Amino acid sequence: MVSGLSDSKKKMPVPIKLLIAGGFGVGKTTMVGAVSEIKPLRTEETLTDRSVGVDDLSGVESKSTTTVAMDFGRISIGDDFVLYLFGTPGQERFWFVWDELARGALGAVVLADTRRLADCFPSVDYFERRGTPFIVAVNCFDDAPRYDLDEVKLALNLGPNIPVLLCDARRRDSGKEVLIALVQHAYGRRPMAKV
Repeated sequence: MVSGLSDSKKKMPVPIKLLIAGGFGVGKTTMVGAVSEIKPLRTEETLTDRSVGVDDLSGVESKSTTTVAMDFGRISIGDDFVLYLFGTPGQERFWFVWDELARGALGAVVLADTRRLADCFPSVDYFERRGTPFIVAVNCFDDAPRYDLDEVKLALNLGPNIPVLLCDARRRDSGKEVLIALVQHAYGRRPMAKV
């Protein structure tokens, strides 16, 4: 028997692709890094003088880097499933990569910041147009105003079936709760298989 082939009937885990989207500086890179079981792949670059007038740093003045392509992380769920996490870039000039990143995704988390709630509208619009299941996770920054989740849903003009929840993108357990909610929502929207 060839070494390593003794368990040839072992099934491969089911891959599930998820997106983490939202506006500039909302915490996408932070969330992917917090929940990933591997060192996340990051494509961050330093903000320079050339971004003045292009990137709005209102509310995120201390931000010094930005994602220019994607963030990538992975979570294994036992031997059965592997979640592949793709964080999208937040600035409009990098949105051209979204179509590639979204291809084959089960669903998306749209991270929102109540200090700049309008920044998540492009993500909401994008996933609505594509028919991609998504949820909204309000990242609770320390200095951000707090609103009732129904107020956030109303402000974003979300349908009644779009879940909105609070999270702290820095905390692994909080990020996992968001991802669980997304997977449950996405699978809940799938048509029942005919027997």
